[in-house]
Amino acid sequence: MKVRTFLIGCLVGLLSLNSCTDSLKMKEYADYVNPFIGTGGHGHTFPGAVVPHGMIQPSPDTRIDGWDACSGYYYADTTINGFSHTHLSGTGCADFGDVLLMPTVGEQKYQPLGSKSQKMAYASAFSHENETAEPGYYSVFLDTYGIKAELTATKRAALHRYTFPESKDAGFILDLDYSIQGQRNKDMEIEVISDTEIRGHKMTTYWAFDQYINFYAKFSKPFKYTMVTDSVSLDEGGKLMPRCKILLHFNTEKDEQILVKVGVSAVDMEGAQKNVEAELPEWNFDKIRKEARQAWNNYLSKIDVTTSNTEDKVIFYTSLYHTAISPNLFTDVDGRYLGMDLKIHQGDTLKPIYTVFSLWDTFRALHPLMTIIDPDLNNDFINSLIKKHQEGGIFPMWDLASNYTGTMIGYHAASIIADAYVKGYRDFDLQEAYKACVRAAEYDTTGIKCPPLVLPHLMPMAKYYKNTLGYIPCDRENESVAKALEYAYDDWCISVLAEAVGDYENKSKYARFSEAYEFYFDPSTRFMRGLDSKGEWRTPFSPRSSNHRNDDYCEGTAWQWTWFVPHDIEGLVKLMGGEDAFVDKLDSLFTAESQLEGEIVSADISGLIGQYAHGNEPSHHIIHMYNYVNRPWKTQELVDSVFHSQYANSIDGLSGNEDCGQMSAWYILNSMGFYQVCPGKPIYSIGRPLFDKASINLPDGKQFTIITKNNSRTNKYIASVTLNGQPLNTPFFTHDDIITGGIMEITMTDKQTQWGVKQ
Repeated sequence: MKVRTFLIGCLVGLLSLNSCTDSLKMKEYADYVNPFIGTGGHGHTFPGAVVPHGMIQPSPDTRIDGWDACSGYYYADTTINGFSHTHLSGTGCADFGDVLLMPTVGEQKYQPLGSKSQKMAYASAFSHENETAEPGYYSVFLDTYGIKAELTATKRAALHRYTFPESKDAGFILDLDYSIQGQRNKDMEIEVISDTEIRGHKMTTYWAFDQYINFYAKFSKPFKYTMVTDSVSLDEGGKLMPRCKILLHFNTEKDEQILVKVGVSAVDMEGAQKNVEAELPEWNFDKIRKEARQAWNNYLSKIDVTTSNTEDKVIFYTSLYHTAISPNLFTDVDGRYLGMDLKIHQGDTLKPIYTVFSLWDTFRALHPLMTIIDPDLNNDFINSLIKKHQEGGIFPMWDLASNYTGTMIGYHAASIIADAYVKGYRDFDLQEAYKACVRAAEYDTTGIKCPPLVLPHLMPMAKYYKNTLGYIPCDRENESVAKALEYAYDDWCISVLAEAVGDYENKSKYARFSEAYEFYFDPSTRFMRGLDSKGEWRTPFSPRSSNHRNDDYCEGTAWQWTWFVPHDIEGLVKLMGGEDAFVDKLDSLFTAESQLEGEIVSADISGLIGQYAHGNEPSHHIIHMYNYVNRPWKTQELVDSVFHSQYANSIDGLSGNEDCGQMSAWYILNSMGFYQVCPGKPIYSIGRPLFDKASINLPDGKQFTIITKNNSRTNKYIASVTLNGQPLNTPFFTHDDIITGGIMEITMTDKQTQWGVKQ
């Protein structure tokens, strides 16, 4: 892969320059980012040009359909359909792929190649040898047309640069009806407003039922054009589908460069144009590329790591890069945005609204990470969620372009809010946030502005059962065990907020609800199991059985879900029969055969170590549970195992979907040496630090540094720890320890020790 060869070459060159200090080298954090990590396997990432949390994501599209088309790009592909402007990073569902632009030379072919084809007629062959990606920049040579394509971006606009060969038949195809996985285009229009400007809009129905996109594009050279607005079937005799494309025509000299500015907006075409005019007033591609890179350097500079292992450093900074792809800015430069009620609102540009909240994933590590490195931005996310509650009637579970999708389970906005609150970050209306959390926990289908098909997913009967019966019968509700366990945790978070606002009646009520996990524990099998409306265990039962999204669990099995009681590990230990029995059961999770069984085994159950599934989120806290039962060395050796088996500097370097930064956030926290097992409790569990030194550059100018002594591949156990010079004898420390600044020193050894064990 060209980008990796170039990257390592640059690093070797830097290391050989004795005149360069480490601090000077580390200013170019972007050198250590490989955007191709996760573009193979099932990571579902994309390599395109973005800035942190940007509204627009210009990136190549190599396939249309299938699970590995979720981001639009898959490394194994050999053709590119073009460059669209909206993409999701690491999701397990697909959407977007809007406003696709493709440069061409010669006849512009655009007739469909059939519903089974991953290619458009105008697709171009390409080679990874001629492809480069770095933060804020992407480039590829299109072999079919002999054109070099380059992309960069601002927050709300993309700048393209294409180097053409000499031709009297050069041009572009702007394909508005194109989308990932063939979404239903319900409304499309392209308008030519001058010989260098076009604009348009469309509304699609897919994962997001009402996704609005408006665009404005300005070309650096006048064009002639042909409009294609008709209907066509993908296959002979098939259903007619509307088309909306514009074919642009130019004459070009050898190596002539044509630039294109593209802005998007969910509000209107005028908003898209304003976004371009405000952020791309000139045609200076190299300047915008440099500014995008600097934006990434600024974000990546929040943490400095020191190691002699370049591969680990690349994995770390690519992980940090992936944590800032989403949530995405959703407010135009003039402050307007599309609300959850699908109405246009005038907002505040200083307090913008964000979208793409994959909360089922990101409450676990992404948002806790943000409370450390950028708590103000995390507060902006919380304020966005509160606005969405006010506009749409309830917190979103998976907000996509201001659409309620009803995807996944739980009401994890409660976790994000409780965690920020207990850590002292409270730049939001606590009463309103608390009211919204309670609303999400109660069964009430009224006043929610979402499509009818979404409502039973957004407000499932499971909430009614848990609030009235006290448990969720598995014969009445799908995924009953997983929902019940997540509701118990979220209800615990609500009890924390209830205490904060002085609502002691609800504090007691939700604290009681948080203990409901006990109903699902079967002492005979020592697993969490489905309990039916007669109070009987579901049979037959196998802890390794999976029927994807259609059993008692959610993207997992009883092996993984039995451990989801992060708020009451002591209670779970007691259920299992005490500390030794708990440890025996936990050991068996990692030593059991990795075989799965069932009608439709969930593809999300990946990255298996025994039956521990690191490739999916329900497992992410489990390794650190050993710290709570006086076996810290087991946490240390398993964290070390995950580092070296589940993450790599390669296209398939993620063991599961990236999931909007969650997989990467796990790595960032653990590689620094700690993890938060229970968001809402400001306590960090110490694992096995990967780096010789990790310094968190806190927003107020302070620094928290973790120095690891005697660190090596074999020295994966902790001999001793000091915090600001004082011995730390338990494997835990607090959020306040971080934000006040200071130094933690961890001494490693190659043997298991009793450090961290209660005496």
